[in-house]
Amino acid sequence: MGLPQLPATEDESSVSVSYDSWLLKHPSALDTFNQMMSIARGKKIVVCLDYDGTLSNIVENPEKASMTDTMRMALREVARHFPTAIISGRGREKVSDFVDLDNVYYAGSHGLDIAAPLRSPTYGDPKHQSRALDRKGNEVVLFQPAKKYLPAIEKILSTLNEKTRSIQGVMIENNKFCVSVHFRHVRDEDFCTLEKLVNSVLQEYEEFRISIGKKVFEIRPDMEWDKGHALNYFIDTLGFGNSNNVLPLYIGDDRTDEDAFKVPAVRNRGEGFPIVVSSSPKDTAALYSLRNPLEVNKFLINLVRWRKNSSSSKSFCQNFEEKTQKDWLLTPISCAE
Repeated sequence: MGLPQLPATEDESSVSVSYDSWLLKHPSALDTFNQMMSIARGKKIVVCLDYDGTLSNIVENPEKASMTDTMRMALREVARHFPTAIISGRGREKVSDFVDLDNVYYAGSHGLDIAAPLRSPTYGDPKHQSRALDRKGNEVVLFQPAKKYLPAIEKILSTLNEKTRSIQGVMIENNKFCVSVHFRHVRDEDFCTLEKLVNSVLQEYEEFRISIGKKVFEIRPDMEWDKGHALNYFIDTLGFGNSNNVLPLYIGDDRTDEDAFKVPAVRNRGEGFPIVVSSSPKDTAALYSLRNPLEVNKFLINLVRWRKNSSSSKSFCQNFEEKTQKDWLLTPISCAE
């Protein structure tokens, strides 16, 4: 099935052949689902996902990057059966508002702002971990290793807002511990001007670095912490840090997600499932692929169906809920049989 296709031009044919070749190295997680689950059987799956471009489509206005109701339903069901976290470049509270699910854990600012169930004894300095209540009254541990950079981030935001006023189409987003400069609507002839301006502002802040994503400059503290570290942090605080039987599953579409794909527990075949979301060939450390959020939705639905049909579903879910209630002091996560 799929959408009707127009006759391919020579360029379109070459792109199609290139993508087909790329799929040999990064096969579809839908086509290889049964094979993947044969590896996962009997293991403790932890699901982590990016947000933009993974759970929601990339849209013209980043403030309107909402999930579909179908995606939210699928994600809610996944979180009922597996520990599930969103690790986004967005501000944590903003992505929490977009997702709007209580049974999901959240990390914002590329992992610099994490709300986790428990302190991590292994990842992150204890001085950056503090107990707090989230906006819905659930007790969480906040891990925020970049607090000392907040004054500088405010200055960077102010300077960028002032200096980019004359460039039409620029949108600057405050993600608390990082700054996103969106240029999707910037004219091609103005891009170099914007790039030079952003770089000139950051010359005064040596403790920060710039990376480029999908039509966006990402500015964040230059410290050894990224989405890969955040993934390990979640695994540890979920109680699986010393487990030899945990299988992390990470789905993402952007360059910053590569840091999570490269985590040994995810990257090594048979130990984890790194899945890149892309409809075109790209360099990636992921082992599997999905074309777009629609396919991510289908994959999540398949994952739920597989868990419900698994003989270990009930016992795993009961153990997960008991641990949640007893040790984490969080709102119980219900598990459907």
